[in-house]
Amino acid sequence: MIILGATPIGNLGDASRRLVETLERVGTVAAEDTRVTVQLLRGLGIENRPKLVALHEHNERERAADLVELARTEDVLVLSDAGMPTVSDPGYALVAAAIEAGVQVTALPGPSAVLTALALSGLPTDRFAFEGFLPRKGRVAALRPLAAETRTLIFFESPHRIGDALGDLATAFGPDRRAAVCRELSKMYEEVVRGTLTELAERFADGARGEIVIVVEGAPAAATTTDLATAVATVLDLAAGGLRMKEAAADVAAATGLTARDLYEAAIRANGRP
Repeated sequence: MIILGATPIGNLGDASRRLVETLERVGTVAAEDTRVTVQLLRGLGIENRPKLVALHEHNERERAADLVELARTEDVLVLSDAGMPTVSDPGYALVAAAIEAGVQVTALPGPSAVLTALALSGLPTDRFAFEGFLPRKGRVAALRPLAAETRTLIFFESPHRIGDALGDLATAFGPDRRAAVCRELSKMYEEVVRGTLTELAERFADGARGEIVIVVEGAPAAATTTDLATAVATVLDLAAGGLRMKEAAADVAAATGLTARDLYEAAIRANGRP
């Protein structure tokens, strides 16, 4: 079978007993970075020396078929560098291929940067949405459809882009939206900084070190009612950022409750086309 193993996100002490037991017996490990996995084996004192197969975003689709066939006769453990495979990490294509081929898939639960950051943020935890890594380009246009989302939003971001990302979030969501920047979770220098998006953008203007999760408060329920003119402006912004007009209209419709057809037709008229 295919076994998805959650690995520590910083503190080796968070490795589960099931993960350690599986590492001690499994014959093949498909790893996002085999060098990181070697360090994990060494750090956990694992004496077993499984065969390590690189499985990353550049080769996953090519390697999936062979790993699925191998998993018909033996357990194949899948590891990302930190956290659960498939969550902003390799593994999805392999899991999809295994399910399609009728090969069993299971998981060893464990550390999660998403849930840890959410719990520490001080923001509502009853309903939330994980958006993964923020886009590098066209961020404001991509974020505007989320401005009316009432669920708490969770993003990943790189250390050197954190200041610009927080500034773009403030532009898209409003300067006073509450948020938390969670850095180096579970490690010695763990830090959680809470404040408005504007305050956080100023605090991290020069960047930061380590792995970063941004948690942003959802919009007030009253903010979900968006007038057509504002929604059309968002559609045009998304289209200017590279989305097809119909795709932009569909995205904004999902966030506002307006119909995609009305938004599309109004955007075409506003864009000067008959």
